[in-house]
Amino acid sequence: VGCLAPADYRTHVLPHVRTLVAAVRPGTPVIHFGTGTAGLLECMRAAGGDVIGLDWRVDLDAAWSRLGHDVAVQGNLDPVALLAPVAEVRRCAAAILGQAAGRPGHIFNLGHGVLPQTPVDHVRALVDAVHELSAR
Repeated sequence: VGCLAPADYRTHVLPHVRTLVAAVRPGTPVIHFGTGTAGLLECMRAAGGDVIGLDWRVDLDAAWSRLGHDVAVQGNLDPVALLAPVAEVRRCAAAILGQAAGRPGHIFNLGHGVLPQTPVDHVRALVDAVHELSAR
């Protein structure tokens, strides 16, 4: 849906997403994610869900300023970063966690799926880095 203008999203997508979110069993967390949706964040928030997924093209601070701090956000490491050397993967994870600054409501994740050519050891290194750098 990232290719849609906000007005088109509100007309053609928003009512259906609201219906889907309302149909989910009560108490079940809903993550609303789309890629290329930087221009639709407010619409996604209006559609419902407990968490708004962010791809790597959205700055966390900008997203929070547009969405408010009463909604959780998930993301937003560029999946291509996992192709870099492990030290760079760790640096990228640290940058995102630093931007989140330990605020409640941030779920670290990729900004989209794992690319097929991603080395498994790089994924492990990312998970280890996130656990280490976000330990409370």
